[in-house]
Amino acid sequence: MLVADDEPHIGRIIKMKLEQGPFHVTLVYDGREAMDALEREPDICLVLLDLMMPHLSGLDVLTAMRNDDRWRNVPCVILTAAGQEQQHTSAIQLGANDFLTKPFSPKKLYARVAELVGLPADESNADST
Repeated sequence: MLVADDEPHIGRIIKMKLEQGPFHVTLVYDGREAMDALEREPDICLVLLDLMMPHLSGLDVLTAMRNDDRWRNVPCVILTAAGQEQQHTSAIQLGANDFLTKPFSPKKLYARVAELVGLPADESNADST
């Protein structure tokens, strides 16, 4: 699983919560690093993208993912502090599976991620990336 957020404390909270379950999380801090991680780690099963990041935005990364056969079907959740309706619409039109506005409940985020990768929300002993 890939988490891209330019706010290190938010990224660490997400990583810590998801790794309480079966997920291995790669944490990056901007859109360019997110693209590098996708190239480097072919077994990423889900991507969480902050909307506003340096170099490439979450929407830029999502667009690249949906235009590449390797990542076209990888579930993607957009995270943002903005929560503006136009950004939500753009994210969904570009193929995001969900759009969460900060602050969000880590427990609800975990449940949504588990759902998107086909695990029960309370699953904690399966092997997944």
